[in-house]
Amino acid sequence: MNKIYENLSSILEKTMALQTALILFEWDNETLAPEEAGSYTARVIGALTEEYYGFMTGEEMGEAIAACEQESELSDIQKAVLQGAKEAREELICIPKTEYRENAQLIAEAARVWSKAKKNEDYDSFLPTLEKVIHFKKKFASYRKKDGQKLYDVLLAEYEKGFETELLDEFFGRLKEELVPLLQEIREHGKEIDDSFLIGGYPKEKQEEMARFLSEYVGFEFEKGVLSESAHPFTTNLHNHDVRITTSYHDKMDSSMFSVIHESGHGIYELGISDEITQTPVGQGTSMGMHESQSRFYENFIGRNPNFWNPIYDRLTELYPDRLKTISAERFMEAINKVDPGFIRTEADELTYSLHIMIRYELEKMIIEEDVDLKKLPEIWADKYEEYLGIRPKNVSEGVLQDIHWSQGLFGYFPSYALGNAFGAQLYFHMKKEMDFNGLLRDGKLDVIKEYLRSHIHQYGKMKTSRELIKAATGEDFTPEYFIDYLKEKYRKLYGLS
Repeated sequence: MNKIYENLSSILEKTMALQTALILFEWDNETLAPEEAGSYTARVIGALTEEYYGFMTGEEMGEAIAACEQESELSDIQKAVLQGAKEAREELICIPKTEYRENAQLIAEAARVWSKAKKNEDYDSFLPTLEKVIHFKKKFASYRKKDGQKLYDVLLAEYEKGFETELLDEFFGRLKEELVPLLQEIREHGKEIDDSFLIGGYPKEKQEEMARFLSEYVGFEFEKGVLSESAHPFTTNLHNHDVRITTSYHDKMDSSMFSVIHESGHGIYELGISDEITQTPVGQGTSMGMHESQSRFYENFIGRNPNFWNPIYDRLTELYPDRLKTISAERFMEAINKVDPGFIRTEADELTYSLHIMIRYELEKMIIEEDVDLKKLPEIWADKYEEYLGIRPKNVSEGVLQDIHWSQGLFGYFPSYALGNAFGAQLYFHMKKEMDFNGLLRDGKLDVIKEYLRSHIHQYGKMKTSRELIKAATGEDFTPEYFIDYLKEKYRKLYGLS
Protein backbone atom coordinates (compact mmCIF):
# COMPACT_ATOMS: atom_id res chain seq x y z
CA MET A 1 0.00 0.00 0.00
CA ASN A 2 1.18 3.55 -0.77
CA LYS A 3 2.86 4.78 2.46
CA ILE A 4 1.29 8.23 2.29
CA TYR A 5 -2.17 6.72 1.86
CA GLU A 6 -1.38 4.17 4.58
CA ASN A 7 -0.86 7.05 7.01
CA LEU A 8 -4.30 8.46 6.19
CA SER A 9 -5.79 5.00 6.48
CA SER A 10 -4.37 4.48 9.99
CA ILE A 11 -5.85 7.78 11.18
CA LEU A 12 -9.22 6.93 9.62
CA GLU A 13 -9.13 3.58 11.40
CA LYS A 14 -9.21 5.42 14.73
CA THR A 15 -12.15 7.57 13.65
CA MET A 16 -14.01 4.44 12.52
CA ALA A 17 -13.41 2.87 15.94
CA LEU A 18 -14.97 5.89 17.64
CA GLN A 19 -17.92 5.85 15.24
CA THR A 20 -18.42 2.16 15.94
CA ALA A 21 -18.56 2.84 19.66
CA LEU A 22 -21.12 5.62 19.10
CA ILE A 23 -23.24 3.30 16.93
CA LEU A 24 -23.20 0.66 19.67
CA PHE A 25 -24.42 3.23 22.18
CA GLU A 26 -27.21 4.22 19.78
CA TRP A 27 -28.22 0.57 19.36
CA ASP A 28 -28.19 -0.03 23.12
CA ASN A 29 -30.08 3.18 23.80
CA GLU A 30 -32.94 2.08 21.52
CA THR A 31 -33.08 -1.60 22.49
CA LEU A 32 -31.75 -2.49 25.93
CA ALA A 33 -30.72 0.56 27.96
CA PRO A 34 -32.73 1.26 31.15
CA GLU A 35 -34.92 4.35 31.21
CA GLU A 36 -32.77 6.29 33.69
CA ALA A 37 -29.53 5.75 31.76
CA GLY A 38 -30.20 8.65 29.39
CA SER A 39 -28.43 11.68 30.83
CA TYR A 40 -25.46 9.65 32.08
CA THR A 41 -24.95 7.86 28.78
CA ALA A 42 -25.33 11.20 27.00
CA ARG A 43 -22.15 12.44 28.70
CA VAL A 44 -20.23 9.40 27.47
CA ILE A 45 -21.57 9.97 23.97
CA GLY A 46 -20.54 13.60 24.25
CA ALA A 47 -16.99 12.65 25.22
CA LEU A 48 -16.66 10.12 22.38
CA THR A 49 -18.10 12.62 19.93
CA GLU A 50 -15.55 15.20 21.04
CA GLU A 51 -12.74 12.68 20.48
CA TYR A 52 -14.08 11.91 17.01
CA TYR A 53 -14.26 15.61 16.25
CA GLY A 54 -10.66 16.01 17.39
CA PHE A 55 -9.36 13.29 15.09
CA MET A 56 -11.32 14.53 12.06
CA THR A 57 -10.42 18.22 12.45
CA GLY A 58 -6.89 17.83 13.83
CA GLU A 59 -3.68 18.82 12.07
CA GLU A 60 -2.62 15.20 11.60
CA MET A 61 -5.73 14.44 9.55
CA GLY A 62 -5.38 17.68 7.57
CA GLU A 63 -1.76 16.96 6.72
CA ALA A 64 -2.54 13.36 5.74
CA ILE A 65 -5.34 14.47 3.41
CA ALA A 66 -3.16 17.19 1.88
CA ALA A 67 -0.32 14.71 1.28
CA CYS A 68 -2.64 12.21 -0.39
CA GLU A 69 -4.03 14.91 -2.65
CA GLN A 70 -0.54 15.32 -4.09
CA GLU A 71 -0.29 11.60 -4.91
CA SER A 72 -0.86 10.66 -8.55
CA GLU A 73 -0.97 6.88 -8.18
CA LEU A 74 -3.96 6.28 -5.93
CA SER A 75 -6.47 3.61 -6.93
CA ASP A 76 -10.12 4.50 -7.57
CA ILE A 77 -11.06 3.17 -4.13
CA GLN A 78 -8.28 5.17 -2.45
CA LYS A 79 -9.39 8.31 -4.29
CA ALA A 80 -12.96 7.74 -3.11
CA VAL A 81 -11.85 7.21 0.50
CA LEU A 82 -9.72 10.34 0.32
CA GLN A 83 -12.65 12.37 -1.00
CA GLY A 84 -14.96 10.95 1.67
CA ALA A 85 -12.49 11.85 4.43
CA LYS A 86 -12.02 15.34 2.99
CA GLU A 87 -15.78 16.00 2.86
CA ALA A 88 -16.30 14.66 6.40
CA ARG A 89 -13.54 16.93 7.68
CA GLU A 90 -14.91 19.99 5.87
CA GLU A 91 -18.36 19.43 7.37
CA LEU A 92 -16.91 19.39 10.88
CA ILE A 93 -14.02 21.82 10.89
CA CYS A 94 -16.28 24.86 10.51
CA ILE A 95 -18.16 23.97 13.71
CA PRO A 96 -16.69 24.92 17.11
CA LYS A 97 -15.80 21.86 19.18
CA THR A 98 -17.84 22.92 22.23
CA GLU A 99 -20.95 23.41 20.11
CA TYR A 100 -20.46 20.08 18.38
CA ARG A 101 -20.27 18.23 21.69
CA GLU A 102 -23.15 20.19 23.21
CA ASN A 103 -25.33 19.26 20.24
CA ALA A 104 -24.36 15.58 20.49
CA GLN A 105 -25.38 15.48 24.17
CA LEU A 106 -28.60 17.30 23.40
CA ILE A 107 -29.51 14.77 20.69
CA ALA A 108 -28.67 11.87 22.99
CA GLU A 109 -31.22 13.16 25.53
CA ALA A 110 -33.79 14.65 23.16
CA ALA A 111 -35.17 11.31 21.99
CA ARG A 112 -36.17 10.42 25.55
CA VAL A 113 -37.82 13.81 26.03
CA TRP A 114 -39.72 13.25 22.77
CA SER A 115 -40.72 9.71 23.76
CA LYS A 116 -42.19 10.88 27.06
CA ALA A 117 -43.98 13.81 25.39
CA LYS A 118 -45.48 11.51 22.79
CA LYS A 119 -46.65 9.06 25.44
CA ASN A 120 -48.31 11.88 27.38
CA GLU A 121 -49.66 13.70 24.29
CA ASP A 122 -47.81 16.78 25.53
CA TYR A 123 -46.21 18.86 22.75
CA ASP A 124 -45.47 21.76 25.11
CA SER A 125 -43.08 19.59 27.17
CA PHE A 126 -41.09 18.78 24.02
CA LEU A 127 -41.13 22.28 22.53
CA PRO A 128 -38.11 23.72 24.44
CA THR A 129 -35.97 20.75 23.39
CA LEU A 130 -37.17 21.01 19.80
CA GLU A 131 -36.27 24.71 19.77
CA LYS A 132 -32.72 23.88 20.91
CA VAL A 133 -32.32 21.14 18.29
CA ILE A 134 -33.51 23.46 15.51
CA HIS A 135 -31.23 26.22 16.78
CA PHE A 136 -28.20 23.96 16.38
CA LYS A 137 -29.31 22.65 12.97
CA LYS A 138 -29.67 26.18 11.61
CA LYS A 139 -26.41 27.33 13.18
CA PHE A 140 -24.43 24.38 11.81
CA ALA A 141 -26.01 24.80 8.37
CA SER A 142 -25.07 28.49 8.41
CA TYR A 143 -21.44 27.53 9.08
CA ARG A 144 -21.46 25.22 6.05
CA LYS A 145 -23.54 27.15 3.53
CA LYS A 146 -22.01 28.68 0.43
CA ASP A 147 -22.92 32.11 -0.91
CA GLY A 148 -26.52 32.13 -2.11
CA GLN A 149 -27.23 28.62 -0.81
CA LYS A 150 -30.39 27.98 1.20
CA LEU A 151 -29.99 26.61 4.72
CA TYR A 152 -32.42 23.81 3.97
CA ASP A 153 -30.41 22.81 0.90
CA VAL A 154 -27.37 22.39 3.16
CA LEU A 155 -29.35 19.99 5.33
CA LEU A 156 -30.82 18.10 2.36
CA ALA A 157 -27.31 17.47 1.04
CA GLU A 158 -26.45 15.54 4.20
CA TYR A 159 -28.86 12.82 3.08
CA GLU A 160 -29.17 13.12 -0.70
CA LYS A 161 -26.64 15.04 -2.76
CA GLY A 162 -27.97 16.63 -5.91
CA PHE A 163 -31.57 16.90 -4.73
CA GLU A 164 -32.09 20.48 -3.61
CA THR A 165 -35.39 22.26 -2.97
CA GLU A 166 -35.77 23.34 -6.60
CA LEU A 167 -35.78 19.72 -7.79
CA LEU A 168 -37.76 18.46 -4.81
CA ASP A 169 -40.44 21.09 -5.34
CA GLU A 170 -40.91 19.71 -8.85
CA PHE A 171 -40.86 16.13 -7.58
CA PHE A 172 -43.44 16.66 -4.85
CA GLY A 173 -45.46 18.85 -7.19
CA ARG A 174 -45.82 15.91 -9.57
CA LEU A 175 -46.82 13.58 -6.73
CA LYS A 176 -49.38 16.08 -5.46
CA GLU A 177 -50.76 16.61 -8.96
CA GLU A 178 -51.26 12.89 -9.62
CA LEU A 179 -51.76 11.18 -6.26
CA VAL A 180 -54.13 13.50 -4.39
CA PRO A 181 -56.83 13.22 -7.11
CA LEU A 182 -56.29 9.45 -7.36
CA LEU A 183 -56.76 9.09 -3.61
CA GLN A 184 -59.96 11.13 -3.80
CA GLU A 185 -61.28 8.97 -6.64
CA ILE A 186 -60.58 5.77 -4.70
CA ARG A 187 -62.37 7.13 -1.63
CA GLU A 188 -65.41 8.14 -3.65
CA HIS A 189 -65.69 5.35 -6.23
CA GLY A 190 -63.39 2.47 -5.27
CA LYS A 191 -64.72 -0.87 -4.06
CA GLU A 192 -64.67 -1.78 -0.37
CA ILE A 193 -61.77 -3.91 0.85
CA ASP A 194 -61.99 -5.78 4.14
CA ASP A 195 -58.78 -6.01 6.16
CA SER A 196 -60.35 -6.60 9.57
CA PHE A 197 -58.89 -10.11 9.77
CA LEU A 198 -55.40 -8.60 10.04
CA ILE A 199 -56.22 -7.13 13.46
CA GLY A 200 -56.22 -9.07 16.72
CA GLY A 201 -55.39 -12.66 17.61
CA TYR A 202 -51.76 -12.66 16.49
CA PRO A 203 -49.59 -13.62 19.51
CA LYS A 204 -46.30 -11.80 19.78
CA GLU A 205 -44.26 -15.02 19.88
CA LYS A 206 -45.81 -16.09 16.56
CA GLN A 207 -45.09 -12.69 15.05
CA GLU A 208 -41.46 -13.01 16.18
CA GLU A 209 -41.24 -16.41 14.50
CA MET A 210 -42.68 -15.04 11.27
CA ALA A 211 -40.41 -12.01 11.41
CA ARG A 212 -37.30 -14.20 11.63
CA PHE A 213 -38.54 -16.39 8.79
CA LEU A 214 -39.38 -13.48 6.47
CA SER A 215 -36.14 -11.66 7.16
CA GLU A 216 -34.10 -14.74 6.31
CA TYR A 217 -36.33 -15.59 3.34
CA VAL A 218 -35.75 -12.23 1.64
CA GLY A 219 -32.00 -12.56 2.11
CA PHE A 220 -30.90 -11.07 5.44
CA GLU A 221 -27.90 -13.06 6.68
CA PHE A 222 -28.09 -13.89 10.37
CA GLU A 223 -24.46 -15.02 10.47
CA LYS A 224 -23.66 -11.32 10.00
CA GLY A 225 -26.81 -9.75 11.39
CA VAL A 226 -29.11 -9.39 14.36
CA LEU A 227 -32.88 -8.85 14.64
CA SER A 228 -34.09 -7.21 17.83
CA GLU A 229 -37.10 -5.24 19.09
CA SER A 230 -37.41 -1.47 19.53
CA ALA A 231 -40.20 1.07 19.81
CA HIS A 232 -39.26 2.60 16.45
CA PRO A 233 -37.87 0.05 13.91
CA PHE A 234 -34.44 0.96 12.54
CA THR A 235 -31.27 -0.45 11.01
CA THR A 236 -27.69 0.26 11.99
CA ASN A 237 -24.36 -1.27 11.07
CA LEU A 238 -20.87 -1.48 12.46
CA HIS A 239 -19.52 -2.80 9.14
CA ASN A 240 -20.65 -5.22 6.44
CA HIS A 241 -20.24 -8.20 8.75
CA ASP A 242 -22.28 -6.75 11.64
CA VAL A 243 -25.62 -5.27 10.60
CA ARG A 244 -28.44 -4.88 13.12
CA ILE A 245 -32.13 -4.44 12.44
CA THR A 246 -35.11 -4.01 14.73
CA THR A 247 -38.86 -4.25 14.43
CA SER A 248 -41.83 -3.76 16.73
CA TYR A 249 -44.88 -5.97 17.23
CA HIS A 250 -48.46 -4.75 17.09
CA ASP A 251 -51.99 -6.10 17.19
CA LYS A 252 -52.21 -5.40 13.46
CA MET A 253 -50.19 -8.30 12.12
CA ASP A 254 -49.10 -6.83 8.80
CA SER A 255 -47.55 -3.82 10.54
CA SER A 256 -44.69 -5.74 12.14
CA MET A 257 -44.49 -8.12 9.19
CA PHE A 258 -43.77 -5.38 6.68
CA SER A 259 -41.55 -3.42 9.03
CA VAL A 260 -39.22 -6.39 9.29
CA ILE A 261 -39.16 -6.84 5.50
CA HIS A 262 -38.44 -3.11 5.20
CA GLU A 263 -35.57 -3.17 7.71
CA SER A 264 -34.22 -6.35 6.13
CA GLY A 265 -33.95 -4.40 2.87
CA HIS A 266 -31.83 -1.80 4.65
CA GLY A 267 -29.74 -4.57 6.17
CA ILE A 268 -29.22 -6.42 2.88
CA TYR A 269 -27.88 -3.17 1.40
CA GLU A 270 -25.26 -2.80 4.13
CA LEU A 271 -24.34 -6.49 4.01
CA GLY A 272 -23.74 -6.10 0.28
CA ILE A 273 -21.08 -3.38 0.66
CA SER A 274 -17.76 -4.51 -0.80
CA ASP A 275 -15.18 -5.81 1.70
CA GLU A 276 -12.67 -3.46 0.08
CA ILE A 277 -14.45 -0.35 1.30
CA THR A 278 -16.23 -1.38 4.50
CA GLN A 279 -14.98 0.50 7.59
CA THR A 280 -13.94 3.47 5.46
CA PRO A 281 -15.71 6.81 4.84
CA VAL A 282 -17.32 5.31 1.70
CA GLY A 283 -18.19 1.94 3.25
CA GLN A 284 -21.93 2.42 3.71
CA GLY A 285 -25.03 3.15 1.64
CA THR A 286 -24.52 6.09 -0.68
CA SER A 287 -27.50 8.12 0.56
CA MET A 288 -30.64 7.86 2.62
CA GLY A 289 -32.73 8.04 -0.55
CA MET A 290 -30.97 5.06 -2.06
CA HIS A 291 -31.18 3.28 1.29
CA GLU A 292 -34.92 3.85 1.39
CA SER A 293 -35.17 2.65 -2.21
CA GLN A 294 -33.80 -0.70 -1.09
CA SER A 295 -35.91 -1.07 2.05
CA ARG A 296 -39.10 -0.01 0.30
CA PHE A 297 -38.19 -2.12 -2.75
CA TYR A 298 -38.21 -5.19 -0.52
CA GLU A 299 -41.26 -4.05 1.43
CA ASN A 300 -43.45 -3.07 -1.53
CA PHE A 301 -42.20 -4.15 -4.95
CA ILE A 302 -41.39 -7.56 -3.49
CA GLY A 303 -43.37 -7.95 -0.26
CA ARG A 304 -46.73 -6.64 -1.55
CA ASN A 305 -46.41 -8.48 -4.85
CA PRO A 306 -48.78 -11.51 -4.98
CA ASN A 307 -46.04 -13.63 -6.57
CA PHE A 308 -43.90 -13.21 -3.44
CA TRP A 309 -46.53 -14.97 -1.33
CA ASN A 310 -47.13 -17.81 -3.78
CA PRO A 311 -44.51 -20.14 -2.22
CA ILE A 312 -44.99 -19.08 1.41
CA TYR A 313 -48.64 -18.19 2.02
CA ASP A 314 -49.28 -21.70 3.40
CA ARG A 315 -46.52 -21.05 5.95
CA LEU A 316 -48.40 -17.95 7.09
CA THR A 317 -51.74 -19.73 7.43
CA GLU A 318 -50.09 -22.59 9.35
CA LEU A 319 -48.63 -20.08 11.79
CA TYR A 320 -51.97 -18.30 12.30
CA PRO A 321 -54.63 -20.97 11.59
CA ASP A 322 -57.31 -19.37 13.77
CA ARG A 323 -57.11 -16.10 11.86
CA LEU A 324 -56.13 -17.01 8.30
CA LYS A 325 -57.30 -20.57 7.53
CA THR A 326 -60.47 -19.25 5.84
CA ILE A 327 -58.72 -16.30 4.14
CA SER A 328 -57.68 -16.90 0.55
CA ALA A 329 -54.39 -15.60 -0.80
CA GLU A 330 -56.38 -13.21 -3.01
CA ARG A 331 -58.21 -11.69 -0.04
CA PHE A 332 -54.96 -11.42 1.86
CA MET A 333 -53.33 -9.58 -1.06
CA GLU A 334 -56.18 -7.09 -1.27
CA ALA A 335 -55.99 -6.46 2.46
CA ILE A 336 -52.24 -5.82 2.62
CA ASN A 337 -52.52 -3.42 -0.34
CA LYS A 338 -55.60 -1.56 0.90
CA VAL A 339 -55.60 2.23 0.67
CA ASP A 340 -56.55 3.53 4.08
CA PRO A 341 -55.55 7.15 4.77
CA GLY A 342 -54.32 7.30 8.34
CA PHE A 343 -52.29 9.52 10.60
CA ILE A 344 -49.21 7.35 11.12
CA ARG A 345 -46.52 7.47 8.43
CA THR A 346 -44.99 4.09 9.25
CA GLU A 347 -48.41 2.43 8.90
CA ALA A 348 -49.26 4.15 5.61
CA ASP A 349 -50.17 2.30 2.44
CA GLU A 350 -48.07 2.71 -0.70
CA LEU A 351 -50.33 5.32 -2.26
CA THR A 352 -50.60 7.71 0.68
CA TYR A 353 -47.07 7.18 2.06
CA SER A 354 -45.43 9.83 -0.10
CA LEU A 355 -48.16 12.32 0.85
CA HIS A 356 -47.09 11.90 4.48
CA ILE A 357 -43.56 12.76 3.37
CA MET A 358 -44.71 15.74 1.32
CA ILE A 359 -46.33 17.23 4.43
CA ARG A 360 -43.11 16.87 6.41
CA TYR A 361 -41.09 18.35 3.56
CA GLU A 362 -43.32 21.41 3.41
CA LEU A 363 -43.12 21.84 7.19
CA GLU A 364 -39.33 21.49 7.26
CA LYS A 365 -38.97 24.22 4.66
CA MET A 366 -41.14 26.46 6.83
CA ILE A 367 -39.12 25.63 9.96
CA ILE A 368 -35.69 26.15 8.42
CA GLU A 369 -36.35 28.87 5.84
CA GLU A 370 -39.33 30.82 7.18
CA ASP A 371 -38.84 30.75 10.98
CA VAL A 372 -42.38 29.48 11.49
CA ASP A 373 -43.77 29.85 15.02
CA LEU A 374 -43.08 26.39 16.47
CA LYS A 375 -46.02 26.75 18.86
CA LYS A 376 -48.30 26.63 15.83
CA LEU A 377 -46.68 23.52 14.37
CA PRO A 378 -49.33 21.05 15.62
CA GLU A 379 -52.10 23.10 14.02
CA ILE A 380 -50.25 23.55 10.72
CA TRP A 381 -49.53 19.81 10.67
CA ALA A 382 -53.20 19.00 11.22
CA ASP A 383 -54.31 21.46 8.51
CA LYS A 384 -52.07 19.82 5.93
CA TYR A 385 -53.32 16.34 6.81
CA GLU A 386 -56.84 17.56 6.31
CA GLU A 387 -55.93 19.13 2.96
CA TYR A 388 -54.01 16.20 1.45
CA LEU A 389 -55.43 13.11 3.16
CA GLY A 390 -58.87 14.30 4.23
CA ILE A 391 -58.28 13.46 7.90
CA ARG A 392 -57.36 15.50 10.99
CA PRO A 393 -55.30 14.20 13.93
CA LYS A 394 -57.14 14.02 17.24
CA ASN A 395 -53.99 14.67 19.27
CA VAL A 396 -50.31 15.58 18.87
CA SER A 397 -49.14 12.00 19.36
CA GLU A 398 -50.77 10.91 16.11
CA GLY A 399 -49.81 14.29 14.67
CA VAL A 400 -46.65 16.32 15.00
CA LEU A 401 -45.09 14.08 17.70
CA GLN A 402 -45.42 10.78 15.86
CA ASP A 403 -41.87 10.68 14.39
CA ILE A 404 -38.59 10.52 16.27
CA HIS A 405 -36.62 12.24 13.50
CA TRP A 406 -36.81 15.88 14.58
CA SER A 407 -35.74 15.01 18.12
CA GLN A 408 -32.61 13.50 16.55
CA GLY A 409 -31.94 16.59 14.47
CA LEU A 410 -32.67 14.77 11.20
CA PHE A 411 -34.01 17.75 9.27
CA GLY A 412 -33.70 17.06 5.56
CA TYR A 413 -34.03 13.28 6.03
CA PHE A 414 -37.76 12.90 5.30
CA PRO A 415 -37.65 13.63 1.53
CA SER A 416 -35.37 10.59 1.20
CA TYR A 417 -38.31 8.28 1.89
CA ALA A 418 -40.30 9.56 -1.07
CA LEU A 419 -37.23 9.66 -3.31
CA GLY A 420 -36.57 6.07 -2.30
CA ASN A 421 -40.00 5.05 -3.56
CA ALA A 422 -39.25 6.66 -6.91
CA PHE A 423 -35.72 5.23 -7.15
CA GLY A 424 -37.14 1.78 -6.42
CA ALA A 425 -39.86 2.08 -9.06
CA GLN A 426 -37.35 3.07 -11.71
CA LEU A 427 -35.15 0.09 -10.82
CA TYR A 428 -38.20 -2.22 -10.74
CA PHE A 429 -39.36 -1.30 -14.24
CA HIS A 430 -35.85 -1.79 -15.61
CA MET A 431 -35.32 -5.10 -13.80
CA LYS A 432 -38.54 -6.48 -15.31
CA LYS A 433 -36.90 -6.00 -18.73
CA GLU A 434 -33.73 -7.76 -17.58
CA MET A 435 -35.28 -10.78 -15.84
CA ASP A 436 -38.52 -12.65 -15.18
CA PHE A 437 -39.06 -10.74 -11.95
CA ASN A 438 -42.46 -12.21 -11.07
CA GLY A 439 -41.35 -15.71 -12.06
CA LEU A 440 -38.38 -15.47 -9.70
CA LEU A 441 -40.73 -14.46 -6.86
CA ARG A 442 -43.10 -17.35 -7.64
CA ASP A 443 -40.16 -19.77 -7.56
CA GLY A 444 -38.76 -18.30 -4.34
CA LYS A 445 -35.52 -17.31 -6.10
CA LEU A 446 -34.97 -14.02 -4.34
CA ASP A 447 -31.23 -14.61 -4.40
CA VAL A 448 -31.19 -13.66 -8.11
CA ILE A 449 -32.87 -10.32 -7.36
CA LYS A 450 -30.59 -9.75 -4.37
CA GLU A 451 -27.48 -10.43 -6.46
CA TYR A 452 -28.64 -8.01 -9.15
CA LEU A 453 -29.09 -5.27 -6.54
CA ARG A 454 -25.76 -6.08 -4.93
CA SER A 455 -24.02 -5.94 -8.28
CA HIS A 456 -25.62 -2.69 -9.48
CA ILE A 457 -26.20 -0.80 -6.20
CA HIS A 458 -24.97 -2.27 -2.93
CA GLN A 459 -21.31 -3.08 -3.53
CA TYR A 460 -20.36 0.50 -4.42
CA GLY A 461 -21.22 2.05 -1.07
CA LYS A 462 -20.67 5.80 -1.34
CA MET A 463 -18.30 5.56 -4.30
CA LYS A 464 -21.16 6.65 -6.59
CA THR A 465 -24.08 8.99 -5.96
CA SER A 466 -27.70 7.86 -6.20
CA ARG A 467 -28.17 9.54 -9.56
CA GLU A 468 -25.00 7.90 -10.91
CA LEU A 469 -26.19 4.47 -9.73
CA ILE A 470 -29.67 4.96 -11.20
CA LYS A 471 -28.22 6.14 -14.51
CA ALA A 472 -25.78 3.23 -14.70
CA ALA A 473 -28.42 0.64 -13.79
CA THR A 474 -31.32 1.90 -15.92
CA GLY A 475 -29.65 3.90 -18.67
CA GLU A 476 -31.52 7.12 -17.84
CA ASP A 477 -31.48 9.92 -15.30
CA PHE A 478 -33.84 9.93 -12.34
CA THR A 479 -37.52 10.49 -13.10
CA PRO A 480 -40.59 10.17 -10.84
CA GLU A 481 -42.81 9.03 -13.71
CA TYR A 482 -42.18 5.30 -13.18
CA PHE A 483 -43.37 5.60 -9.60
CA ILE A 484 -46.47 7.56 -10.57
CA ASP A 485 -47.31 5.08 -13.36
CA TYR A 486 -46.78 2.15 -10.99
CA LEU A 487 -49.18 3.54 -8.38
CA LYS A 488 -51.85 4.53 -10.87
CA GLU A 489 -51.79 1.16 -12.63
CA LYS A 490 -51.75 -0.85 -9.40
CA TYR A 491 -54.48 0.99 -7.51
CA ARG A 492 -56.84 1.61 -10.40
CA LYS A 493 -56.81 -2.14 -10.99
CA LEU A 494 -57.12 -3.03 -7.30
CA TYR A 495 -60.11 -0.71 -6.81
CA GLY A 496 -61.83 -1.47 -10.10
CA LEU A 497 -61.53 2.07 -11.50
CA SER A 498 -61.79 2.57 -15.24
